[in-house]
Formats: sequence, C-alpha cells, structure tokens
Amino acid sequence: MTTTAITNIASLVTNDPSLCADSPLGPIQDAAVVIEGDRVVWTGESSKAPATDNAVDAGGRAMIPGFVDSHSHLVFAGDRTEEFNARMSGRAYSAGGIRTTVAATRAATDEQLAANVARYLAEALRQGTTTFETKSGYGLTVEDEARALRIAARHTEEVTYLGAHIVSPDYADDPAGYVDLVTGPMLDACAPYARWIDVFCEKGAFDGDQARAILTAGMAKGLHPRVHANQLGHGPGVQLAVELGAASADHCTHLTDADVDALAQGSTVATLLPGAEFSTRATWPDARRILDAGATVALSTDCNPGSSFTSSMPFCIALAVRDMGMTPDEALWSATAGGAAALRRTDVGRIAPGARADLVLLDAPSHVHLAYRPGVPLVHAVWRRGERVS
Repeated sequence: MTTTAITNIASLVTNDPSLCADSPLGPIQDAAVVIEGDRVVWTGESSKAPATDNAVDAGGRAMIPGFVDSHSHLVFAGDRTEEFNARMSGRAYSAGGIRTTVAATRAATDEQLAANVARYLAEALRQGTTTFETKSGYGLTVEDEARALRIAARHTEEVTYLGAHIVSPDYADDPAGYVDLVTGPMLDACAPYARWIDVFCEKGAFDGDQARAILTAGMAKGLHPRVHANQLGHGPGVQLAVELGAASADHCTHLTDADVDALAQGSTVATLLPGAEFSTRATWPDARRILDAGATVALSTDCNPGSSFTSSMPFCIALAVRDMGMTPDEALWSATAGGAAALRRTDVGRIAPGARADLVLLDAPSHVHLAYRPGVPLVHAVWRRGERVS
C-alpha cells in the first residue's frame, strides 16, 4: 500500500487526550498526518514527518476528524415544506406530521428511496461527515421497514431498526397490537439488516413499559439499544436507556436532576440534536448542565424531513456553541469523538495511528471557525477511508 503525508497543517485536532493535558482535542500545531491504505499510521509535527510515497500540502489549513453523525432518518420520500412554512409563519397546520412522510415513503419505489439516501449522504460528505447512522421508521409495516433497512445497509453499517417511531396509522385503535407486530414479525424481518434498535419513548408515541418491551425484544435478537428520549417533555426514556445500557439517549431536552445523574454515572451517551430545536422553535437542550455533571455528549443532525431537515454537522456545531452553552472545543469533540462513542466505535472520530483515515481539511486556520463563521462552506477537502472524496 502506498503512503501519503499531509503536511503543513496549521492545527491538527487528533482527539487524542494523551497529547495534551489541557484539551481532549489533543491539538498539534504545524502538524502532519501520514496515511497508509485506509488507516492513519503517524501524526506529529510537520518537520518530523517520515518519508512517504506521496505528499499533500495542506497550505496552513486546520484539519479535524471526519464528523460522526450518529442520528439520522434518511430513508424517506417527499418533504414537509408546507408544515415547516406554517410553523414558522405562526399558522396552525394539521397535515399529519410523521404520518405524511409514512404515506409518501410507502408509495415510493425502492429506486426512489435509494436515490434519496445517496443524495443526502453525498450532501453530508461534502460538509465533512464520514460516518453516519440512519434509521427506518417511515414504513411502519413489515415489508416497508425491512426494505428501508435493506436500502440503508448498502450505505452504512450503522443501521437502526425504528419500527417503534410512532404507532402505525393502521393500528391507531390497537397500539398493543402494533407493539406485538414490532416485537414479533417486524423484528424478525428487520433484525438481519440492523445493528441497533430504537424506540420513540414519548407521550403520544410509546410509554416506558412499551419501550422496555420493544428494546428487550430487540436485544434478545442481538440488536443493541438506543432511545429517542425526553425530547418533548419529562419522561422515562433517559432512565430506561441507562438501565438497559443503551449506547445513546437521543434529544435529552427535558431532564430532571435524576436523569442527569443517571447519564453521568452510566455509559449511555447523551446525543443532542440542535437542528430539531432550531426547526421547531423548541427549548434548547442544556448541554452545559450535562457536561458539567460529567456525562458524555454527542452532537448529531437528526436529519429528517419533518423536524430537522439539515445534513450539516458544522451548522449543528454553531447552534450548540451559540444556544446550548458548549465551547467550540466541546462542540467539535461531541461531533466527532462523541458521535463515535454514541456508536461505540473507536476507529472513527479521531486522528491517531490505527484509526480510520477519515480526515477533513478546513479552509480556515482553526476549528473554531466552524462556530465563528456559521453558514460559511469551510470544508476544503475530505478523505474517507484514506481516499480523497471531496
């Protein structure tokens, strides 16, 4: 395999805390990175870089790990422009929310759904996202949930079964029957394509007992749990996630002191999704409170057609810094290493020997510009698995 050195990096974020006692970002100034095949094999000062087959001059730009987007909903059809426009205009709107997307997704062909996934992934890659998770949840029948996961699995190993997004409209009068479907025939059809199982544990979706039954059924099939928790109000989602050892409790907008303590004492990552609050004008999660308690925080886009139609991790970093009490360093860590932790991955979210060579070169001298210059396309180049893709 050929080796390539990327030199003249003004500031390299490694996310290796052993390199710097003062920062988990493990920054190296005037740095270089050497990649061989799909892996990083060396990092250090540019002047000390070993000889390689190829060389790339970073031109005094900053380099960060590729973003790890650990929560998205990309297998869908249609959009909900009218719903968003009404919400932002202060008008009442009752077109059906998630049910609108369910109807459009069921009506779409496999080819249309696959094209949508590819489009949004390409969009995210241009903005520096090199690892992503995505879910089902817009089919809500055995056949439609399984095909969503088959399509997703062509693009990522981080596939989540979310048959328990809402109670299917077909079971509006029989929610218990729908839970039986989700934990029975639907799970049997979907488990072969998924790594994770998720549930929307929220008033109007699934209560704590239902969520527990769904998650434990998935765990018995070898799937690992994650939970949509405490987005719309206080509830049992976070506590259930920690109790079951879920990799991630996602949203975490409305937390009691007991919820925060549970996150701090457990291994479950609090994944915050500021795009959802931005797009719905909802209360911002208090990232400062969670971080100060000692819990691990991830940032993700929640890309979906209803409540957070963005694929931009830089945008979410800017929101987290501006409105959620995070520092630029914390937000970047949470969008890279934090996302990796939410997926229980050690090979991504960092730039260190042995890690996957997922690298983002910014058209800026520092990662702080991601929050300092919101909305500006700062991604200059992207390497994924050692190959330059943008």
